[in-house]
Amino acid sequence: MRTNFQKIISSPVAAYEEGLRFFMGQGTLNETLRRVVKDLEDCGIDYNVIGAIALNQYGYRRFTEDIDLLLTKEGLEKFRHELVGLGYRPAFEGATKKFRTTRENVTIDIITGGEFPGDGKPKPVVFPNPNESKVKIDSIKTLSLEKLLELKLASGMTAPHRLKDLADVQEIIKIKDLTADFAEKLNPFVREKFLELQKAVAQAEE
Repeated sequence: MRTNFQKIISSPVAAYEEGLRFFMGQGTLNETLRRVVKDLEDCGIDYNVIGAIALNQYGYRRFTEDIDLLLTKEGLEKFRHELVGLGYRPAFEGATKKFRTTRENVTIDIITGGEFPGDGKPKPVVFPNPNESKVKIDSIKTLSLEKLLELKLASGMTAPHRLKDLADVQEIIKIKDLTADFAEKLNPFVREKFLELQKAVAQAEE
């Protein structure tokens, strides 16, 4: 029987139950993630999970309604040619980077290496290609913590509608107990903002 994930998340009760399963490593979203990863690997498409899925990989338990992926531009083209029509479809007419799984109706959002976070304007921080900055967590290729925070900081700093990205960084600082020294691992463009957030977390815990 097929599951309609969009119907699940539209119901408060069903969404709550799915959220509980998600945090236990079960449920529709986790099952879909594992299948998507297998499909990408079977097609030889390099990837990193990013966004809320990546935050969960690093211990920040937050429910999400989609799967965010980082691919190369070539990987995106391969995804379109080899997987769209075979388990995936455009999320809407004309969509080129947003897809839905045909089995579960889960949204897949794709960002490609070379794009700029936040306001989309050129800046020192850029989405890398997925083979440049990754770690494997529970068999899933995940964007490195340093790069994930770098991108979220740059996003929150340059796009007023993305302030939640700065809140995400603060939560990761708390969860991972990151010190001011961690700033040295980040691009200079975002170091000051990281130190500001890290200091706020440290002061709140005194």
